[in-house]
Amino acid sequence: MGGFGSGPQHGGKTCTGDCRQIDVRRLAREGVLQPGRAVAWQWTRAGERVAAVDMQAEAGCLRLDYRYRIGEAWHDATCPVPLEWTACRYGGARVWFRCPACTRRVALLYIVRGLFACRHCHRLAYRCQREGAEDRAIRRAERIRARLQWQPGILNGEGWKPPGMRWCTFDRLRREHAALVARALASMAARLRPGRG
Repeated sequence: MGGFGSGPQHGGKTCTGDCRQIDVRRLAREGVLQPGRAVAWQWTRAGERVAAVDMQAEAGCLRLDYRYRIGEAWHDATCPVPLEWTACRYGGARVWFRCPACTRRVALLYIVRGLFACRHCHRLAYRCQREGAEDRAIRRAERIRARLQWQPGILNGEGWKPPGMRWCTFDRLRREHAALVARALASMAARLRPGRG
């Protein structure tokens, strides 16, 4: 009760974190996008394979071959995903997917109901867009606690200054943390106040 994610939820969209995705940046780092390269990409949960897609890199395109299920029926699908490179400010180039559904330039594609497309086409929200003020404050406070190497949990009190951190930085982060904790607790108290319904 009152923990992270227990505040009021906003919107009913599925979140990006609830869907399987492919990241063009990761594929580029791992050399998957070199023309002629073929790999079997898979998603796992607790060490078990839950989904897979065969990827074939071609000049300016990544072909995805996969199977998906609707109800009890399995369907074979092929999805050619155009690739585009843009010049980086300090040299080199960055690769992007062109969404197969809308041609928008994106770094991530999600698979929903057997279709690879961007988050806009699937109408996916980021999890932080569904957070209330209480959840946002807790998430930001926890990020500061991690940076300060304090024990997780906003009710666990403050810790010491990490070695090597400047005192002015530590004091600033400690003040920010205290303000976020106060905001989260006030929001929690208002939500749990009797007679509110």
